[in-house]
Amino acid sequence: MKNRLSHINAQNRPEMVDVTRKEQSVRQARAAGRILLGAKARAQIAQNTVKKGNVCITAELAGVMAAKRTPELIPLCHSLQLTKVDVEATLTDTGVDVVATAKCVGQTGVEMEALTAVSVALLTVYDMCKAVDKSMVIEDIRLLEKNKTSAEGD
Repeated sequence: MKNRLSHINAQNRPEMVDVTRKEQSVRQARAAGRILLGAKARAQIAQNTVKKGNVCITAELAGVMAAKRTPELIPLCHSLQLTKVDVEATLTDTGVDVVATAKCVGQTGVEMEALTAVSVALLTVYDMCKAVDKSMVIEDIRLLEKNKTSAEGD
């Protein structure tokens, strides 16, 4: 059946996709999201006076750490040898925007790692600011792009 979901077997049970026969390629994915914050929280982040520490730097580190643990969180996700994870948390006039890039050489994509990095980075901002702002909203977590290129040549 061609329209069957890739993670569901013939017995309608979840299974990890077999990528054994897929060629190795350089895989990269970028994801983004944001958290809306009130003026008081934004001011404390800008002045680096949030009691739990530097919000943007801590969020970036949390995002990198989360990307590396993605297969422990997403049941059917393959374990990948990540070659690069970059997370940028930027204070804006409405809150904090996060963009994450994940990269590997492998047989399957890294979009789940990029999305996990963004999600956990935003949750870290939430955790660090919850004493100051009770109206925070995490929104618009999305995949911006994913691509693969031949692993040969480098």
